[in-house]
Amino acid sequence: MKEEIIAYGHPNILSNHKTTIEITKDNNLTKNGNCIIGVKANKSCFDLDKNIKNSLKEGRNIKITFCVDNIIDEIIAKGSPNLSLENKKDIVIRKSDFIDNRTLAIKADKAACDLKSKLINSLKDEKIRIKIRLEII
Repeated sequence: MKEEIIAYGHPNILSNHKTTIEITKDNNLTKNGNCIIGVKANKSCFDLDKNIKNSLKEGRNIKITFCVDNIIDEIIAKGSPNLSLENKKDIVIRKSDFIDNRTLAIKADKAACDLKSKLINSLKDEKIRIKIRLEII
């Protein structure tokens, strides 16, 4: 099972949060959003395919691939029966096991600060598109 999300860069992307990664449908970003790596996303937790959601709610693992031009970074995280996946604006991946309605997956092996600096530096341009591929493993 695979799904792709498209989002865009923004000049205020910092990607220095130590426990989360976020993608949002919001158009704007302040420097307080230091976990956000993509804005103007075409999907939120709510919009994801029901098979992906069901697999995550079964506790299955997910591989999340971030691709900007030819720069690729991957993380592995876990689903949980406690996920609601109902948020209509955001997707959050967490290193911790904290869950709210924005949480896609928990116990991730990377946070925003761990992503490749070349990938993050590219995302400081709002014309740059990031592809986020979700794959249940």
